[in-house]
Amino acid sequence: MKIGVFDSGIGGLTVLKRLIEKYPNNEYIYYGDTKNIPYGDKTIDELKVLSSNIVNFLIKQEVDMIVIACGTISSNLSGYLKEKYNIKIIDIISPVINYLNNANYEKIGVIATNATINSKVFSNNINKKVKEVACPKFVPLIENNDLSELNKCFNAYLDDLKDCDLIVLGCTHYPIIKEKISEYLNNKIKLLDMAECINNISNDGIKRVDLYFSKLDNKILSNVNSIIKEKIDSVNLVM
Repeated sequence: MKIGVFDSGIGGLTVLKRLIEKYPNNEYIYYGDTKNIPYGDKTIDELKVLSSNIVNFLIKQEVDMIVIACGTISSNLSGYLKEKYNIKIIDIISPVINYLNNANYEKIGVIATNATINSKVFSNNINKKVKEVACPKFVPLIENNDLSELNKCFNAYLDDLKDCDLIVLGCTHYPIIKEKISEYLNNKIKLLDMAECINNISNDGIKRVDLYFSKLDNKILSNVNSIIKEKIDSVNLVM
């Protein structure tokens, strides 16, 4: 099976990594829109154009299905994209909501982009007590590989969530700093990587991994190598 995976930047590589580990016998085509990151502060109309362009690109690559490895697009436009295109599309958030509604956690924290938090997709659909916190500075810091300001962000974003049983990493960039978040919380709260909840994907093909980015530089390549430990067949710039 040929599977398309996309995100605003390198964050979706954390999802791709999980998919390769869990379903290694597939072809994967990843698109990171590094030219237009971050998505969290863009309008819905802007996000419609950007996400549609990416889906069109992946369809031209003859993928069999698409995984939206972006919390912002999943929370705001997954329904729009599923209706617009005649191809199987899986968003990253619906499996998380299903998991949490059947789990024993009572107090759920969610950290995500402004757009995801404003959509209220978690608080409106999870049948538990939910606290949501927007973390707009995380994605730029992660993309720029500049983690020097993280502790200041942790003070601002995480202190109100210390009474939670579980915190959802509601942006696919956040697993990159999962260990640092856990350390700040004294390793006392479970952190949920959304990719853990994706299930029931076919695993029947030849393993191949091709990456495409709308902007490509040495910093991005370095981040790719630090996240994906598997063999990558090609890394490409899409103009």
